Amino acid sequence: MAEHVTYADAGVDVDEGARAVDAIKDAVSRTMRPEVIGGLGGFGSCFSAAAIKDMDDPVLVSGTDGVGTKLAIAQLLGMHDTVGQDLVAMCADDVVVVGAEPLFFLDYVAVGKLQADAVAKIVGGIAEGCRLAGCALVGGEMAEHPGVMPADDYDLAGFVVGVVDRAHMIGPELVREGDVVLGIPSSGIHSNGYSLVRKVAIEGRTVEELRTPLPELGGESLADAVLRPTTIYAGALVRALRAGAPIHAMAHITGGGITENLNRALPSNLDAVVERGGEDGPAWDVPPVISYMVHAAALTPDEAYKTFNMGVGMSVICAAQDTERVRGQLAAEGLDSFVMGKIVAGSGKVVYA
Repeated sequence: MAEHVTYADAGVDVDEGARAVDAIKDAVSRTMRPEVIGGLGGFGSCFSAAAIKDMDDPVLVSGTDGVGTKLAIAQLLGMHDTVGQDLVAMCADDVVVVGAEPLFFLDYVAVGKLQADAVAKIVGGIAEGCRLAGCALVGGEMAEHPGVMPADDYDLAGFVVGVVDRAHMIGPELVREGDVVLGIPSSGIHSNGYSLVRKVAIEGRTVEELRTPLPELGGESLADAVLRPTTIYAGALVRALRAGAPIHAMAHITGGGITENLNRALPSNLDAVVERGGEDGPAWDVPPVISYMVHAAALTPDEAYKTFNMGVGMSVICAAQDTERVRGQLAAEGLDSFVMGKIVAGSGKVVYA
């Protein structure tokens, strides 16, 4: 006679999954938009496309991403409430660079052992990120993988869909010689470079050491500094564009730093000259945690600008005569900015002065 084995005996707790869904309902409800049809629990998520009827040539823009090895630090420290915002930022701020408004977001949460409280914190962070980005969290998946992942391990993936009228799209084709490059500050490391961060600043330290305030971080602990959530620019940038901000192109500064992201906003015949400065550093503030990591890894300036965002989370390119207007419109939406460079004849590269 076969042995009686339940799904729970195999490592999957369906009841805990139901508790997790109940725990996230309030957070998800705060992200709803009028276009959302129905709610959590359906086999598919429904979103009305009625609004795009007013567009002459609506273009759907999609993006997908994860958080990467930053999750390993969150798991080590048991701090799960910020990585969800990181996930949304990595997706929503990718689609806004063409001028698209993020409409809705879906997440995938894979865990070794489902714990409703931890999942609620993760998804709560995702919901907060969606609220900041202005998109609805319309659905997702929580998958328990016993025997495949360690019990306390998890991974995240996100998917976003946005829309823009083709006539209002921005990008490299609008960039001209003489344009100005603006930088919008980052909150810290954001979500890239964490394999290096773990190697030079996390491995070999106890949790107590990681939670100890450090003078070189302005009194902040490594734990708080490295898990500071990624700034989400999408919501404010969409509002600025709607207000008529004459932006030519944007670059989301993620993996590869300024060097390998700003060039993605350039046509093949132009370069971006970034005023990196000399020994005193750039003309903008670099977050202490980034300076700490650069020093800990003994990175050269070229290596640093190809690894970390160096204090720039988003770059915006506009005509020189529109610089103050664009900066004013960004400020009206809560985004500080600074001049970080200019566009010159070249071959589609980022160069430093």
